[in-house]
Amino acid sequence: MKIVGLSGSIVGSKTRTAMDYTLKTFREKYPDVEVTLIDLAEYTIPFSDGRNYQEYEGDAGYVTRTIMEADAIVTGTPIFQASLPATLKNIFDLLPVNAFRDKVVSMFVTAGTQRHYLIMEQQLKPILAYMKAQIVQTFVFIEEKDFQRKVIVNDDVIFRIERLVEDTVLLTEAYAKIREEQEAKYDF
Repeated sequence: MKIVGLSGSIVGSKTRTAMDYTLKTFREKYPDVEVTLIDLAEYTIPFSDGRNYQEYEGDAGYVTRTIMEADAIVTGTPIFQASLPATLKNIFDLLPVNAFRDKVVSMFVTAGTQRHYLIMEQQLKPILAYMKAQIVQTFVFIEEKDFQRKVIVNDDVIFRIERLVEDTVLLTEAYAKIREEQEAKYDF
């Protein structure tokens, strides 16, 4: 199983801190899972121009191909101006419409205020559903007060991240089994 952690911002530290903890949890609880980090702050990605993702080279080619080859994606994003960062939306624009078909996508958000809670429901989940993702319904909402010196200090947040990791793996395994059973019905 291949899991990609997509850290969806090029600024700040909270999303990356939460992503690092999430991927560490995957590695500790599921050592057989191949885990890859894509931190958009480490790549230079052009704006989408509508071409096929396979035509991109360099960082954009690596990022899009890595996402397309994954079985599951954990998306971490901050909320800026009551919206997703453009860097994350651009990644979705680089990918084909059916990019997340047969993939599980889970998510967490880092936000400065509780008022940003519904951004995931109103903006990110509809995009992922449109792109055919199997969405882990519960996501982790992390506020600024849950961090101190680049460390998550809220035990409930830690518990919810660990549960998100477990749900991501279990759902990915369940959908893989369902697909295998469906494919076994055909004789060719």
